Amino acid sequence: MFGSRSSKEEKAAATDKVSADLSQPRNPQAPKGRPTPKRAVAQSQRKSVVASTGNRKEDAKRARERRRAEMSRQREALASGDERYLPTRDKGPVRRYVRDFVDSRFSVAEMFLPLAVVILVLSMIRQPTIQNVALLLWLGVIVLIILDSIGLVFRLRKALNERFPNEPRRGAVAYGLMRTLQMRRLRLPKPQVKRGERP
Repeated sequence: MFGSRSSKEEKAAATDKVSADLSQPRNPQAPKGRPTPKRAVAQSQRKSVVASTGNRKEDAKRARERRRAEMSRQREALASGDERYLPTRDKGPVRRYVRDFVDSRFSVAEMFLPLAVVILVLSMIRQPTIQNVALLLWLGVIVLIILDSIGLVFRLRKALNERFPNEPRRGAVAYGLMRTLQMRRLRLPKPQVKRGERP
């Protein structure tokens, strides 16, 4: 009906193509290079990847153990910087360079949380002078963060254009800006370069 062509041969060919495409690792920023598989094909592919034992409880237990093992590998990779087990968001040479670029510099945004706590405490004191100082500090911090972020965007874009002219860089600058908002010791993946060290 409505021109749908779902024969067994087409599904089998599509499943073979999807399994061939999934077997090769792909750069997360690169275009897919193939059409999105139909739902039936994707579901059959998923079922064939996870071999069923026939027992629902046993299958659920194995799936939980597999997820737990993947999560522990991912946590270790976030701490050590091992590219193989990093989440897709952090994989690739472009993302690694952005992390190193951000970690090698001091940014005002990483001090936002401690400064916000100090300003909040100052603003709770019931003296107009101290409250005015807290307000001025708040405005000053926001202006400094905006100026620092604008400078980082221009420098990072220029560095990425020079270093990776032919690689997809979509979302890399936003990724770097989000990293600056975290305090250095709380960043994941952990910083691999020291401050002042060129990436």
